[in-house]
Amino acid sequence: MPQLIPKPRPAGLDPASILESFALRMMYSVARDQYNATDLDSFQALAFAVRDRIMERWFATQDAYYRLDVKRVYYLSLEFLLGRLLISSIINLGAQDAYTDAVRSLGLELENLAACENDAGLGNGGLGRLAACFLESASTLALPFYGYGIRYEFGIFRQRIVDGQQVEQPDPWLRYGTPWEIPRPDVLFPVKFYGRSEYYVDKGVGRYRWTDTQDVYAMA
Repeated sequence: MPQLIPKPRPAGLDPASILESFALRMMYSVARDQYNATDLDSFQALAFAVRDRIMERWFATQDAYYRLDVKRVYYLSLEFLLGRLLISSIINLGAQDAYTDAVRSLGLELENLAACENDAGLGNGGLGRLAACFLESASTLALPFYGYGIRYEFGIFRQRIVDGQQVEQPDPWLRYGTPWEIPRPDVLFPVKFYGRSEYYVDKGVGRYRWTDTQDVYAMA
């Protein structure tokens, strides 16, 4: 039987509720105040507040899936180029005007805060953008669709031209962290590298197994 967990009061999408969430996140998640908060801090606090509202809807969706016992689609891709998520998430919540008014009442501009966000470097080509489009289309169609990929530290590169030649440099998109991810250090998956295949017979059937590997653990 699933554990009973009380549900919090839903967060509102009016400017007053947004400001309250922003203030709570600025204090408890970012640990800044009016004397030392930067635009980056304000972006992070606002993104956390947006994420709270997304998570409410995500849990409601998962609850419906479990109750209806629906079949799910799991899309595996080496890349997911989602772009910057703050503005797109606010638009999907249908609350762009409310967020704009809320931050403007603090003397801030939503566009300036959004500019603090780095593009998620989770790929480097058209495959990643296509995968993101699949996710967006499936969400629009209300399909139970999940994307699984790799959380790259340096998934894309910056380009410079030096003496007429392209010079690649890593893109440190995680330099200041990201408010959108939720690490699960208790959920680990072994990933094997190198090794060799070894033939053996199992109940009269010839099989192969992967041995002498170097294993690392990937965190969810």
